[in-house]
Amino acid sequence: MAPAVTFDAQPDEAPLLLNKNGVKAGVSNGTYEVKEDYEGDYRFAPIEEAQVSRAMIKRYFNTMYERAISDVVIIGAGSAGLSCAYHLGKTRPDLKITIIEANVAPGGGAWLGGQLMTSMVVRKPAERFLQELGVPFEDEGAFVVVKHAALFTSTILSRVLALPNVVLMNATAVEDLIVRPDPRDAGQQRVAGVVTNWTLVALNHDTQSCMDPNVITAPVIISATGHDGPMGAFSAKRLVSMGLLKELGNMRGLDMNRAEPAIVNGTREVAPGLIMTGMELSEHDGSNRMGPTFGAMMASGIKAAREAIRIIETSQIVDGKIIA
Repeated sequence: MAPAVTFDAQPDEAPLLLNKNGVKAGVSNGTYEVKEDYEGDYRFAPIEEAQVSRAMIKRYFNTMYERAISDVVIIGAGSAGLSCAYHLGKTRPDLKITIIEANVAPGGGAWLGGQLMTSMVVRKPAERFLQELGVPFEDEGAFVVVKHAALFTSTILSRVLALPNVVLMNATAVEDLIVRPDPRDAGQQRVAGVVTNWTLVALNHDTQSCMDPNVITAPVIISATGHDGPMGAFSAKRLVSMGLLKELGNMRGLDMNRAEPAIVNGTREVAPGLIMTGMELSEHDGSNRMGPTFGAMMASGIKAAREAIRIIETSQIVDGKIIA
């Protein structure tokens, strides 16, 4: 039996609250009816177009305002960046974690396996992270196989976004790093934030007049931008161009057995205030690539989260700045 039509009269500024059966629902323009009927009579509560715009604008710009000072900024929402955000957000729910992703769709290269095939291979012991997330797999002995890489990526993305202390700003590019003198060492420079712009703007600086960026400050920046590509290895390349790294190591050829432990064990603070994780490390350090096996991305992200916690717990931080 279809639910009854519900009529409600609401004051002008009533919030829009829809429940499954439309029994208690408010809208700003008076009496209305809603009905959940899949036999040809489904009726929505009315809405004004401006309400949609205001609902998005208010939340987006409130988030930008609140996250202008973050505790941790993660550049890149691929498998390493998302693994880092999940572990960090779950372990330290008091931290404001802001993820910046240049693409519209987060997930990086973890939506597929190798050569556009669908399965994801994860070497042990990284399958323990899959178990923690609740991602099913087939056990092949030394490694496990997730039936579709998108199952991992969609699961971890939903877990990360459900954490109240984690914010994702996608379609947003990091154009530069904020660098200041390091209060811990007068002779060093410290990465102290990121310079951001909408990706479509960042891609069109050569076609339009000056379009200045925005900034987010944070005591810890975690770079997970992947190996060299259109926006890959961003922080590694920027360290070279601003003189904080002599030269890139440049990623070596594929060797899974050398590559994965090198990435995980090499995850660290590569410059004061900047932790590097995932395949970006292969460009920074000159380590091998591992190809279509993903355990190192997950484990490297977890190690990056632990490194961030170590820095925060051993630093004196005021207004998003390490002062001692």
